[in-house]
Amino acid sequence: MAQNTAANLIKENHTMPITLPELPYAQNALEPHISAHTLSFHHGKHHQAYVTNLNNLVKDTDMAALSLEEIIKKTAGDAGKAGIFNNAAQIWNHTFYWHSMKPNGGGAPKGKIAERINKDFGSFDKFKEEFKTAGATQFGSGWAWLVEENGKLKVTKTPNADLPMVHGQKALLTMDVWEHAYYLDFQNRRPDYIATFLDKLVNWDFAEANLG
Repeated sequence: MAQNTAANLIKENHTMPITLPELPYAQNALEPHISAHTLSFHHGKHHQAYVTNLNNLVKDTDMAALSLEEIIKKTAGDAGKAGIFNNAAQIWNHTFYWHSMKPNGGGAPKGKIAERINKDFGSFDKFKEEFKTAGATQFGSGWAWLVEENGKLKVTKTPNADLPMVHGQKALLTMDVWEHAYYLDFQNRRPDYIATFLDKLVNWDFAEANLG
């Protein structure tokens, strides 16, 4: 993969039929923060299930020839196609999430992304506070995001499979707060998982590559 941007992830990994993209690192590469046991279930079972379900849902339909992003945009907001949207969006979200982390990640960003965060949030600490709050207050399953909207960075959160692209936003970074993302390692301690994500795992290089 030449450059790990969201656009390239979709282009390179999501031709039809959809296949499960490989993790960008070994299953044990995020230990001790996220275990190989968690990744084996999260990637190998949950992510794979979305792939299998979507392929079954669009088989022999006009959507079978569409890209993953096209399927997401075509089915967003259509209650009759909620199953297709949910599985397609979850494939996209998970692929994006794997790249939002890296071994020996975390800490304060540098370069252009740091400049933008300081400009739009006031400080990195203010960004962390907003991001932690988004993740901790997302009731039930969902996602916390760093996005770019109208040339400005902001933190947002979405429930279930919802994602920024259907709200006119460009995703830069995401954190999965579905329980299966952290429960084997953190049990019900979601705030500890969020803090670990920011301090030890977040991939600022990926976020910067996604900047417009």
